[in-house]
Amino acid sequence: MNDKNYLLAIDNGTQSVRALLFDLQGNLLGKGKVELEAYYSKHPGWAEQDPDYYWAKLGEACQQLWAQTGVDRSQIRGVSLTTQRGTVINVDAQGQALRPAILWLDQRQAEVKGSIKGPWGWLFKALGVQGTVDYFRAQAEANWVAQHQPDIWSKTHKLLLLSGFLTHRLTGNFVDSVGCCVGYLPFDYKRLRWAAPRDWKWQAVAVRPEQLPTLLKPGQILGRISAEASRHTGIPEGLALIAAGADKACEVLGSGVIDASTACLSYGTTATITTTRSRYLETVPLIPPYPAAVPDHFNCEVMIYRGYWMVSWFKREFGLREVQQAREQGLEPEQLFDALVNAVPPGSMGLTLQPYWSPGIREPGTEAKGAMIGFGDVHTRAHIYRAILEGLAYALRQGKERIEKRSGTPVTRLRVAGGGSQSDAAMQLTADIFGLPAERPHVYEASGLGAAIACAVGLGLHADFATAIAAMTRIGDVFEPDPQAQRTYERLYKEVYLRMYRQLKPLYQSIRDITGYPA
Repeated sequence: MNDKNYLLAIDNGTQSVRALLFDLQGNLLGKGKVELEAYYSKHPGWAEQDPDYYWAKLGEACQQLWAQTGVDRSQIRGVSLTTQRGTVINVDAQGQALRPAILWLDQRQAEVKGSIKGPWGWLFKALGVQGTVDYFRAQAEANWVAQHQPDIWSKTHKLLLLSGFLTHRLTGNFVDSVGCCVGYLPFDYKRLRWAAPRDWKWQAVAVRPEQLPTLLKPGQILGRISAEASRHTGIPEGLALIAAGADKACEVLGSGVIDASTACLSYGTTATITTTRSRYLETVPLIPPYPAAVPDHFNCEVMIYRGYWMVSWFKREFGLREVQQAREQGLEPEQLFDALVNAVPPGSMGLTLQPYWSPGIREPGTEAKGAMIGFGDVHTRAHIYRAILEGLAYALRQGKERIEKRSGTPVTRLRVAGGGSQSDAAMQLTADIFGLPAERPHVYEASGLGAAIACAVGLGLHADFATAIAAMTRIGDVFEPDPQAQRTYERLYKEVYLRMYRQLKPLYQSIRDITGYPA
């Protein structure tokens, strides 16, 4: 055997599952990618998927990687896993799913009865935050299953996130990474562990402590690839599975963002802006930072739920011409959509979009809807497309300013990852709207690279996370702000965008009162 060291990262997102092979310099050597049917819906607002479907597609992605690269698998030193966040699965004692997975996109709500008892209840009432606590209880998937499918709940041995489910399939162990704990579960985000026995979350969620997996820090060994998993995936039996983090946490890590002055923008199914800190900080009161993929660190995040959903919607409803042309010319559709964006001046001739596709709890509130204002007879579908990208960047800039205000630390650098980062036009308008250079990581598969970094550190192939990040991440393309475009965006952002929500909120409330949507 020669001395090559390869790392296998498995990235199970919402749209696809990828098996990625990296070296210790962060170079992507091969990729097996299988598209996913994101979810199916038996009722309006539901989003479910068969857990075994994820496992089957994971196996396909691995087999595709082996066929594509012909790699000597004895040179793979370890495996790490990153998955979509907040997708939960009820399993029996053998790890078999008892019902479909409930995805993070699911909008069903549990019934909230009574209030939290004891000192916690008095405190929440005194602070006026009962609404936030009730939102948590309504959103908790465990509560819905316990209320509506009590027979399933009574058989539930473990309630696992998708990461925990796939970890069990790979190793046979009911364990998960602290870095994957994002969801409506009794998790203590400040201490990065399951909540203490007297914590209010045990009253708020139907789950019991013994129904949750053991948690390990990123970089620790979750277990070893079982013989059965090896047969299914082709991953060598006995390889260590190293704890990493959820896909957004790994994307931040793979983008090289490990300090509070650099922000990672993710233009994905959910658009986010995130900084990494060693101290706990709530960007929005009572909304915790999430665990980072670096042990004992936190990701301060502002999220635009279903952020890039409207980009996908636009392509489906108005972009068939470009999609078809790209297929005929062997190009990525983004290249042709960039031409649409570049045909329109910065600011989209005043067409301004607010990307509140799904209701929130603070701002936007539960009544919120998406909006586009400023239409005139000059506007075309190209203006609409550019306005979508600009609206997302405005919303993320607002998130940046929120983080800065709460933390007291200015953000001076931007890294942009996710599907939208493939678009040069989106990168340029991001630089212009933020007034900062927009830096693209050297590899598109940033979340997979983040998982590979955790794997390298856990195996001792790099001494620590700082060393691994320095060796495995670097900046690719950099987009500098255009001063003239920046001036236009500055006025539109401050004089139009920041005022939209307050001005439209009463109308959103009337729409909800009249139509019942959103519920």
